[in-house]
Amino acid sequence: MLYPAKTISLKNGKEAVFRGPCKEDAACLLEYLRKTAEETDFVLRYPEEVTINLEQEERFIQSINQSEGNVMILCEVDGRHAGNCTLQLHDKLKVRHRGDVAIALRKDFWGMGIGTAMFEELFRIAREHGIRQLELEVIEGNERGLALYRKMGFRVYGERPNAIRLKDGTLLREYLMVCEL
Repeated sequence: MLYPAKTISLKNGKEAVFRGPCKEDAACLLEYLRKTAEETDFVLRYPEEVTINLEQEERFIQSINQSEGNVMILCEVDGRHAGNCTLQLHDKLKVRHRGDVAIALRKDFWGMGIGTAMFEELFRIAREHGIRQLELEVIEGNERGLALYRKMGFRVYGERPNAIRLKDGTLLREYLMVCEL
């Protein structure tokens, strides 16, 4: 589904634009994937693993926008891509009450209230679609992410031991979190 544009005020007094992606965003989104992978170990890829090409990213954007059960929200601040989030709804009857969320922001935009505002939008959309439970995963050590998720009402319900293996061999847990709406 295509998310309509919306302007929000940030903690620092600046404005941010939330909007759905369009084909012209493909190159920017690929750069964003690489950049966020460089900035933190708390995303599931390294920069060199961003191997999709422009055409593939354009098709992905089109599929999100045409989907009845998925939405992506991009955030722009001062004309720069700050981050994005996604909501994926399940299509099977037994799990249709659940949705998966993901969020990532470029480091320059941490602490401005963007994550909180994105979750508020995801919660609103989820409720409009009859979703009763949102789920996400977070990597051990991501204290900023854990704090945000807990603030928004998520709680840890399980963990995957040794779920993430960094290049230096460090093994990290992945926490499974849920928020009942």
